[in-house]
Amino acid sequence: MKIAIAQIACSTSDVERNLEKIARISKDCSCQGVQLVVFPELVDTGYVMEEIEARASSYQSGGPLESLKEIARSNDIFIIAGITEREKDKIFNSAVVVDPSGDLIANYRKIHLYTPSGEDVFHSGDNLVTVPIDDFTLGLMICYDLRFPEMARSLAIKGAEVLIVPTAWPFPRVEHWQLLTRVRALENQCYLIGANRVGRDGKFTLCGNSRIVDPHGVIVSSASEDQEEVIVGELEKDKIDFIRKRMPVFSHRRSDIYEN
Repeated sequence: MKIAIAQIACSTSDVERNLEKIARISKDCSCQGVQLVVFPELVDTGYVMEEIEARASSYQSGGPLESLKEIARSNDIFIIAGITEREKDKIFNSAVVVDPSGDLIANYRKIHLYTPSGEDVFHSGDNLVTVPIDDFTLGLMICYDLRFPEMARSLAIKGAEVLIVPTAWPFPRVEHWQLLTRVRALENQCYLIGANRVGRDGKFTLCGNSRIVDPHGVIVSSASEDQEEVIVGELEKDKIDFIRKRMPVFSHRRSDIYEN
């Protein structure tokens, strides 16, 4: 399966401008034969809490999700993107999966919230989400979730062969990003698709380095630390199957000793 990561900068005050960028990139990716394009975390509002509180929209309101549905449908492409989700008096940091027919086929609400950064605006999700696309099963995570190995492993046990991680990862922790993305892929013998942003969100400068990591922990394709760009790679089902058969760590797990 041919996939792309769109490493972009977002405007924290102009949702429509961000959606126009997503539409343009999706069209270009479709023309290149890409089947799935992954966008970073909170691409509608950016990561400024005041803007999120003011602009987060309900999925029923005809907001960014409806735009993503139309973009996916008009370009015959799968889209995964991190966006805000408002439900009554709650706001969630979510990742949506939209299919080429324009249907929402999965929605993941970020489970692990890094409260000291001001994420107290958000409510936490409480469900692990996997979704089949083509011959693969994808597991959804968002940014800070990457620091919890038990979540990635739980998704792998549920069948995930590809971990999708939209993020807004800042520069002070760029080495953590580089290490964790490779380790999560390696230890779970799966692909990891890490879609980060560049530019600034309030006081934070985002570190780019979006990447496709294979089940060996090898970087298949990667982006710069400070430029908007699209990277493309192929996911190979045979590679996952070969590695998991050659070193069957899942069947060697001692779940009778540890909790999960």
